[in-house]
Formats: sequence, C-alpha cells, structure tokens
Amino acid sequence: MSAGDRLLPRLLAGLDPGGEPMTLAEHVRTHGELPMMAGQVLIEEVAHAGLRGRGGGDFPTARKMAAVAACGVKRRSRGGPSAVIVNGSETEPASGKDRLLLSKLPHLVLDGAVLAAGAIGAPEVIVMVGGNERGALRALEGAVVDRAQDPVGVQLVGGPQGYVSGEESAVVHYLNAGVALPTFVPPRPYERGYRGRPTLIQNPETLAQVALIARFGAHWFRELGTTADPGSALVTISGAVRAPGVYELAFGTPISDLLAAAGGTSEPLQALLVGGYFGTWVAASRAVGLRLARDDLRTVGCSLGSGALIALGQSACGLHESARVIDYLAAESAGQCGPCLHGLRAVADSVAALAEGVASRGEEARVLRWVGDIEGRGACHHPNGAVRFVASTLSVFADDVERHRDGGCAARSAGLPLGRDRPAAVVSAGRL
Repeated sequence: MSAGDRLLPRLLAGLDPGGEPMTLAEHVRTHGELPMMAGQVLIEEVAHAGLRGRGGGDFPTARKMAAVAACGVKRRSRGGPSAVIVNGSETEPASGKDRLLLSKLPHLVLDGAVLAAGAIGAPEVIVMVGGNERGALRALEGAVVDRAQDPVGVQLVGGPQGYVSGEESAVVHYLNAGVALPTFVPPRPYERGYRGRPTLIQNPETLAQVALIARFGAHWFRELGTTADPGSALVTISGAVRAPGVYELAFGTPISDLLAAAGGTSEPLQALLVGGYFGTWVAASRAVGLRLARDDLRTVGCSLGSGALIALGQSACGLHESARVIDYLAAESAGQCGPCLHGLRAVADSVAALAEGVASRGEEARVLRWVGDIEGRGACHHPNGAVRFVASTLSVFADDVERHRDGGCAARSAGLPLGRDRPAAVVSAGRL
C-alpha cells in the first residue's frame, strides 16, 4: 500500500520510533520515488493543497516560495543564485516534532528541501540543526551521503540553542558569520538573506509536507483536515497525559481526541497551554470543546504555533509554572532593545512575586499595564510572545493570585520543560 492510499499516518508512515533512522531504500519503499517537478508546477500544487508553514508563522507556503522565486529571477539577471534553509533549530523547549523528523525521517525532509530548491532556482540547501542534537546531525550526515545524486548540494550546520536563535532572521545572521540574534527587517530573507541572496526558510515539517504533496497531489492532501485547515500536523503533547510524545493528527480533530491519542489525561486538568511558550493558556473547561483548527483556537485567543500542547493537571500550580516560564523567557532576551531586556525582566520579577504571595495589591494591574507597553515595541517578536503568555497566565490563573496572597501554595511542580530539558521524541500516529 502506498502512502497515498492511507489516511494516517502520513508524515510518520513506516517509522520505527525506537529504531534507526529510516534508510533511503526504506524511505522509497514507503513513499515512492521522488518526482522531479517544474518549479511553477510544484508551487501551484502546494498552493492548491493550502499548506501553511508549520514553524509557528502559519504563512502560506506557496506564497513564500513564489516570492523567493520572483526575487531570485531578478537577482539572477544581475548574477547570483537563491538559497534554501531548513530551519531545524527547534528552540521551543516544549516541542520535539522537528527533532523527530530530522533524526528518524531525514530523507522526507531532504526530499522537500531538494524540491523547494529546484522550484526557486537554488543550487544549495543549508540545514540548520541545534548543535547539541547529535542524533539528528548523525542521521542527516548519513542521509546526505546516500543522496549523492541529488541535483543540489546539502550543507549541514550546527547552531546555538538559545530561544531566539531559531527566529529566521537570527538563523540568517548566524549563517552569515554573525551572532544568532534577530536582526531588524526589512529586508526580509526572501529579499536578501543567506549571503545576500533571496532565501527560502522553512521548518522541517513544512518541507516534509511539500515532499508528500509532490508525490500524491493537492487533492490527496486535502482528504484530511478541514476546508480552511487541510492536511495533518505533528503535535508534541506533554504534561499530565499518560503517553506524552509527538503525534500526527488531522486538522479539525477535537482537542479531547488529541488528549486521548496521548493515552488520556493522568489526572483532571485545570488548563492547557496551546502553542508552546509563545502560546496561550486556556482553561481546560473551554479547551476540551475546541478543535485543532485556526478558527476554533482564535475564539480563545490562541493558535497552534509551534505545535506544542501542554496539559496542566489540577495537582500543579499554574501560577508557579508560569513564573518559571516567564523567568526563562526573560533570561532568553536577545538584549537588543529596552522593552525586551528590561521590560520582560520586570514582568518576570512581578509574576514571581505574585506566585510567592509577596506582591503588593495592584501588582496584577501593573503587570498588565507593562504588558500593553511592551507589546509591539520590540526589535523582534520575542517580547510579543512572552507578554501574550503572561496575559493569559493572569487571566486563567486569576484565582491562584488571590489564593497565594492569602496563604501561599503547596502544589507540586509540574516540571514544564525549559532550555534543553525537552520532552523525549516518543512517537505515535493518530488514526482515523
């Protein structure tokens, strides 16, 4: 049976979670040979599929490819090629999906990168991976050796693991022999990125989806999901679930089914963090009635973001956990602008005081005022994501603030992952 004949798994078809990376021969047996397509044909097929970026930006993939291709044509008239960057940094601590793809299914990602390079006229693909992700680097090294006949060259680069270093302008800056910190835009990478070239930056899951669309077509892709949100997505589910890991699920799947796919909850829930640490807390009573769909998630002010979902059990303290996260985000500031460097630290200190029950009356109002002052004023999106997280914390855990002020909290730690302490790449595939 070919991958085009089944519903789920798609991206994770043929995967042995505890085994070695899928070999090229196994990959071809599972998905078939990689078709070589004219660039405009591929871009149009991706557009018909309705694929959007899976790295958190949610931007239409075909529009991004077309923009780079157009800029590339102009540049080639003056001399010089375009470039493709696979952004496998995955610096979101709550996510493990891209690490999984790179370490277990490298050929699917490289297929998409090779196709994208052909579509935009790039002679080279650069794959950026966190420098401490040795398993992913080894898998990619072996895959590149096996793909010597690819029409483009592939360069592997290990990068730093700071939270902001995965932002696309930070990746470009690092590859251009700079520091992995976000830079001011414009120009955007599609106009002038790697070595001044028009550059397509996509995360591994997005390119893996491109590889499947090229093989099986836009109609096949749309057999899953909804009209507005077609296809499937990889979601890293952690926290108070019995089988945390990376799951492939169709868009439109109820959140309750996502939790069931992860073995069900290990205790009653009080909230879900949707979208990772740039995401939003949602009260469990509201979250379980939602679907994995943009319109549903917008009704509670959130998005899927990096594809991370954290279930917070009732035995944990949401305020203490959130204080740990905002302290981490403040420490991860690029240090390039005042709202981020000083503003986030002040917010983190105040949230910590609220969690410890030592804050003065009116501290919540002060934090929310700072949140409004910080939003939209940073040099990059880091402060925006951080204050969105804080605003949802003070909304969902408002009762905890009063309880802590009246007598503290003895709840156990839920141990939300920070820095390199990420969830293991346990894998399963949702099935319809």
